[in-house]
Amino acid sequence: MIEVTEEAAEQIRSLLGEDGKLESHGLRMKVVGGGCSGLQYQLSFDDVIRDIDHVIESNGVRVIVDEKSALYLAGSRLDFVDTLQESGFKIENPNASNTCGCGQSFAA
Repeated sequence: MIEVTEEAAEQIRSLLGEDGKLESHGLRMKVVGGGCSGLQYQLSFDDVIRDIDHVIESNGVRVIVDEKSALYLAGSRLDFVDTLQESGFKIENPNASNTCGCGQSFAA
């Protein structure tokens, strides 16, 4: 459903490890309304898994996605980049018909 690159997995493990939450939390990926293209991504760390959530293991990290967001994120790839031009998590979403310049907002 969602692929997490090794670079993204390393960054997730590092951030969770700094807070002592490596074993208890996963990365929640969510799609919410907003942004210049209509929908935007939300990433957060969460230790609550609800009945409507899907849990995916990829490259040794847990990714939590609710049912509604899963429709928009199916087939996506989460990467982490750190270059002179950009730094942070980057989502490559095959379901996005249009994206904004910052990459945080999209239309489907």
